[in-house]
Amino acid sequence: MKKCLPILLVLLVISAFSQKEKIKKIYLIGDSTMADYSLYEGEDYQKDRYPLMGWGQVFQPFMTKENLKSLKGVVDADSVIVDDRARGGRSTRTFFEEGRWSAVYKELNPGDLVIMQFGHNDAAKEKTERYVTVEGYKEYIRLFVNQTREKGATPIVLTPVARNYPWKDGNLENVHGEYDAAAKEVAEELGALMIDLNQLSMDFFSEKGQEYVTENYFMNFGPGLYKAYPDGQKDNTHFQPAGAKAVAELVLDGMKELAIK
Repeated sequence: MKKCLPILLVLLVISAFSQKEKIKKIYLIGDSTMADYSLYEGEDYQKDRYPLMGWGQVFQPFMTKENLKSLKGVVDADSVIVDDRARGGRSTRTFFEEGRWSAVYKELNPGDLVIMQFGHNDAAKEKTERYVTVEGYKEYIRLFVNQTREKGATPIVLTPVARNYPWKDGNLENVHGEYDAAAKEVAEELGALMIDLNQLSMDFFSEKGQEYVTENYFMNFGPGLYKAYPDGQKDNTHFQPAGAKAVAELVLDGMKELAIK
């Protein structure tokens, strides 16, 4: 029995340390620009989608110990699991109606984060199956914010990331109309954390220049390069890997700014 005591002590020490480690989740809810396409069921990502990539797909590697130190006050954890629930083609309304928000809500725990970025599909007036009026958009954001707080988790509202148009005099301008302001208004009304990703991405892309951004960040390339796009692609909404990583870093920077405040 005496020989067992040291082993028991070691196990108790290991157990004590593991219990102290705080692991939290960051849930990402939103549309195709945030989605992780490698998680799409029934698809071979490399064959069917690559190089298409949402910024949420590359967000986990940014959750390093060093970065988490800079995020204290926004997310207090020793380690973070990024759970990307974003899905292509979804507006605030369809994300809710399909039960995608309900699935997140059920799993939320105190101290978790919910980062929400919608607007691309809400504003698609010609696509009635996903379109949401500005007031409706605001109402769904209110719902996501309030219900996140009900579970003791922290909501962060993002304005929609910029598209690669319109450009004017070397600067990328806002394509999201009233939906950009609407997200800010709800965040201010509810006292929620907010990252102006639209402005951050417009500024960053403008600094890089239209030609560079078009060729390296967005889905623009010629034929014969990728299995999923044998004829090439011309898409100024969705990202290649370099664009996804750049936007993910902008979101991280925005979170660090919130932590300073």
